[in-house]
Amino acid sequence: MRELLSELRDWHTAGTPFALATVVGVRGSAPRAPGALMAVSATGAVAGSVSGGCVESDVYEVATETLTTGRTELRTYGISDDEAFGVGLTCGGTIDVLVQPFVSAADRDGLRELVETVAAGEPVALATVVSGAARPGARRVVLTGDVSGSLGDGGLDAAVTDDARGLLAQGATGSVRYGAHGERRMQDVTVFVQTYAPAPRMLVFGAIDHAAATARIGSFLGYRVTVCDARPAFATRERFPTADEVVCAWPHTYLESTPVDARTVVCVLTHDPKFDVPLLVAALRTPAAYIGVMGSRRTHADRIARLREAGVEEAELTRLASPVGLDLGARTPEETAVSIAAEIIQHRWGGTGRPLGELAGAIHHGRGGVR
Repeated sequence: MRELLSELRDWHTAGTPFALATVVGVRGSAPRAPGALMAVSATGAVAGSVSGGCVESDVYEVATETLTTGRTELRTYGISDDEAFGVGLTCGGTIDVLVQPFVSAADRDGLRELVETVAAGEPVALATVVSGAARPGARRVVLTGDVSGSLGDGGLDAAVTDDARGLLAQGATGSVRYGAHGERRMQDVTVFVQTYAPAPRMLVFGAIDHAAATARIGSFLGYRVTVCDARPAFATRERFPTADEVVCAWPHTYLESTPVDARTVVCVLTHDPKFDVPLLVAALRTPAAYIGVMGSRRTHADRIARLREAGVEEAELTRLASPVGLDLGARTPEETAVSIAAEIIQHRWGGTGRPLGELAGAIHHGRGGVR
């Protein structure tokens, strides 16, 4: 949704009808995960992608049709027939795509709340009936303390609201199945719950050229990026225009005062003991998903010794990704930032870091529905 915010807002403002295609199911290998979106306006404009190009043309045609008929459509795409130039996926997987028209002002206004909530960085979930004993395309927007819309049955609304808030707390997206009135462990209604949690944070410490490149790629990956340095001449907005915020403070003091959760990544690029040691002691006390530290192997060995002297235990030291990044042969700050980003992605999804051509089995990790 975040990648479509600009277009959706423009279409809302102009009163332009549009259709929204959502990947609601994935079986086997597929280019995009559940929740991937593509929007098609009544003027023919397209934003987003549901398959990276394999089935976009057909989805475009379906979306255009729904703008005329007003009906929600569920389409399934499997392996393509290359010889017949059939529409499908060449990767061997299968995806289900739900295409919903937003033609009337009332329909578009119903989605506007979701768009504005996502734009504001607030947690929200969108529950949509995919199939079964309820109206396909019926929607319910679930916020932390409020709801809007209905799936057509009070019991179903209550069950979906409860599950949507649970999924939102986990940052998970997927399909959930119920009885017609919200009964558990039944298969009468399939509801796709798409969650939008606030963007995860990337905390970059050390206002150097490598930090500028890392901040740029962090923003590109969807992180809310903060750059922090104790030196006023270096910690300036002019040096880090792509960062969401630039903070001039002692790194460990700032880290101890700012929210850090299990999705936060910390990049320590200062390679100066007077900053590094107290900062890393503080970082290892947080639930941060990744703590990467720049420096040579000699610097790393000295840093580990200092951390041990500061009372850091061996189990905690294993959390450090140091020297930071994957071995890509990087030389420039930009190449180093790619190396760091690659390691963050590998850590998040459990990749091997090896060339895909040397491996067998599934390419994509962590895909699929909730249940």
